[in-house]
Order: sequence, then C-alpha cells, then structure tokens
Amino acid sequence: MRLTTKGRYAVTAMLDLAIHQGKGPITLADIAQRQGISLSYLEQLFAKLRKSALVTSVRGPGGGYNLARSPADIHVAEVIAAVDESVDTTRCGGAHNCQNNGPCLTHGLWHDLSDRIYEHLNKISLQQLVDQRNDLGERPPTTCAAVDVKLGIQRIGARA
Repeated sequence: MRLTTKGRYAVTAMLDLAIHQGKGPITLADIAQRQGISLSYLEQLFAKLRKSALVTSVRGPGGGYNLARSPADIHVAEVIAAVDESVDTTRCGGAHNCQNNGPCLTHGLWHDLSDRIYEHLNKISLQQLVDQRNDLGERPPTTCAAVDVKLGIQRIGARA
C-alpha cells in the first residue's frame, strides 16, 4: 500500500484538531505552523473534509475549524477516504483488469490485504491516537513522520 502525502497530511491535520478539541475553532494557519504543512494544501484538504462532514467551519474573526463529531467517532479510514485516497494494494486499483483485462494470479492476495488494511484503519479513531499520545506523555506530533509511526506506516524508500 502506498499512502500518499494527501492521506498522511489529512490524518495529521485531523489529529491536530482532535488534540486541540475544546479550545475553540482552530485556524488552518495554526495547523500549518504546528505540522509543517503548506496552508494552501490544507485549504484543499479541508474543503474535502468539510464536504465529507468531518469538520465544520466558523467564519470571521476567531474562526477556524472544529471536528464535526467526537474524535471517538471519526476513524482514520474515513479521513483517508474523504480526501479521495484509497487503501488498495492491487495493481489494477481493484478493477480486476491487472493482466490482459482480467485479474492477475495474485489479485486475490492483494485485494485481501487491501481489505485488512482498511479494516485496521477503520478500527482506529482519532480519540485512540490522542489517548496513545497522552498515555506516552508526548507533545503533539510536529511532523507527519510521528503520525506514520503511530499508524505503523513505513514510507516507500524509508529505512526501517
């Protein structure tokens, strides 16, 4: 599975909102500064997150974003799906046309792996990630690498 920057940044930004829940609306500029994510990229992501009803926006002075639901009710798989990411490990994108317009020999293997990854991410709520952070006495993650570690994701080309 290759989780792109879009998916990782969306999860990071949503986790940042969950960590700061209850402190009023959070500006994208604050998230951008804390997480090292471009403000314009966050604006694109949050348009999709808002459309998927994962966040609400507050306009005007003191405005920003809040989670639309409790962090316990928002799962990582939802966040990834909201920004048009998939957790598909098949070469054909699940279309069953990997080889000569049909499924390749290992299509079932990769399809099952995709299902397991989705099931795993769909069991992890933002609240669980916040609680893990608090249990370990950690400060808020300052980079996406910290979220990758929490989710057990290894980037392609990254050293183990």
